[in-house]
Amino acid sequence: MADSFPFAAGGIRAQVAGEVATVTLERPDSLNSQTPQTWEALGAVASALPGTVRVVVLRGAGRAFSAGLDRSMFAPGSPVGDLAASAAEAATARIERWQRAFDWRDRPAVVSIAAVQGHAIGAGFQLALGADIRIVAEDVRFCMAEPTLGLVPDLGGTKRLVELVGYSRAAEICLTGRRVGAEEAVAIGLASRVVPTAGLDAAVAETVQLILAADRDAAAETKALLLAAGARSQSEQERAEREAQYRRLRAIAGLPEH
Repeated sequence: MADSFPFAAGGIRAQVAGEVATVTLERPDSLNSQTPQTWEALGAVASALPGTVRVVVLRGAGRAFSAGLDRSMFAPGSPVGDLAASAAEAATARIERWQRAFDWRDRPAVVSIAAVQGHAIGAGFQLALGADIRIVAEDVRFCMAEPTLGLVPDLGGTKRLVELVGYSRAAEICLTGRRVGAEEAVAIGLASRVVPTAGLDAAVAETVQLILAADRDAAAETKALLLAAGARSQSEQERAEREAQYRRLRAIAGLPEH
């Protein structure tokens, strides 16, 4: 609902201006480290987006996108620290709810852009992976740190990373915990564009305007085709393209849908 914005809770701030929503991780003193409250807030924002929004920009305040999970969340009595003592069904249900905050691609009518600078580690990396497009500053450092801490990436990042860079590269990135810089990120398909750190805002704004310049319905149909392409054969995808194009042609001609 439009009256849900501006929104501020869980270490994030969200605002809507026309067709663009901006969601900012706002804990710069801790490099925007995340907590379960952050994930609940992200999920609440995603659910409350008005239907007029076409673009969502995800960003971090200060010099980092997000350094990942706040380590204090491992303490006994914290939402994460208590998972091990919970029954399996309750623990996995809680993680499932948190995972929903990391999928910003599911609505064909909305394009999500992660504007990533500095650290994007663990949960920060996975949040960036949940966007449709990643534009990165030249100082970016991606890292999937969970295995080095005895954990697994559990916020949807494993499949998304494999889809972007392939199994072998994804395995090497996850299992070594090494940091991936901006130029490599673009070279392997993890990011679409690298820009000087000082030019990140301008590059994102330019991309937003180009997306908004496209026909809304054509953009939604195209995104839906792209989202489903990986699960279809070539012939199935071509059939989906034909059907989508027919819908667009009838719309342009002012004819009703069949």
